[in-house]
Amino acid sequence: MKVSIIIGFYNKIELLSKIIEALRLQTMTDFEVVIADDGSKPEVVEAIQQLQATSPFPIVHVWHEDKGWRKNMILNKAVVAAHGEYLIFIDGDCIPEPHFVEEHYAQRQEGMVLSGRRILMGPRGTAYMMDQPLTKKRFGCGLFWALLRDTMHGSKTRMEHMLHMRCEWLRRLFVRDKERFILGCNFSLYKKDLLSVNGFDERFLYPGYGEDIDLWYRLGRAGIKTYSRKGLMIQYHCYHKRFDTNYAPNQQLMQENNDKKVTWTPYGIEQ
Repeated sequence: MKVSIIIGFYNKIELLSKIIEALRLQTMTDFEVVIADDGSKPEVVEAIQQLQATSPFPIVHVWHEDKGWRKNMILNKAVVAAHGEYLIFIDGDCIPEPHFVEEHYAQRQEGMVLSGRRILMGPRGTAYMMDQPLTKKRFGCGLFWALLRDTMHGSKTRMEHMLHMRCEWLRRLFVRDKERFILGCNFSLYKKDLLSVNGFDERFLYPGYGEDIDLWYRLGRAGIKTYSRKGLMIQYHCYHKRFDTNYAPNQQLMQENNDKKVTWTPYGIEQ
């Protein structure tokens, strides 16, 4: 098994089903899916079992009891369960474009993290993706116009990230890849590189700022830098109401790790 796609997930089975649908369209097929389930309800677990029974690729379901937001803990458990040498992380509300897995894997490099981008769909774009079965054609003009309507109605879609540039010589001519931060819903790295810093810090108990940026800082101190790949590794983020991401406990923990120059967290996979 070359690749494990780890999906952070909680209860939204309709979105997860759509992600699995999109993964069926991938141009690279040598992968497994590991669902990092932060305590979904029994009926959702049953629905996941049905997805497992009908999937053309392996689906591993890693679950723990719902005791509040413990995403970093379940992600660490999913990393341990993953069979792939290369890990791609996405969230349970992000739909990957058909070349997504292939492009992450083709751009891989030991000692480096790849950080992709996301298009923020508004209500129209999300409805377009959810209302009908996905095909490769549905990632084309129809989606473009749905997102354009979202943009015209005030949604910050970031449509510029839709620009797909798969030709390598064109990328070298027009694109300058830069070092940047980890985007928790779209990044990849070798499993051994993640294990070298002991995975995610499980003390982060709130979503948003810090729970993934802390990993970026620690990997960077270990000499594992993060780079973007503009025009590649595209995904579409389904619309939902925004929530506050600036939790003081997260910021305090991240500052503590930075002040102590922590690389290998004692609160990760190995404790």
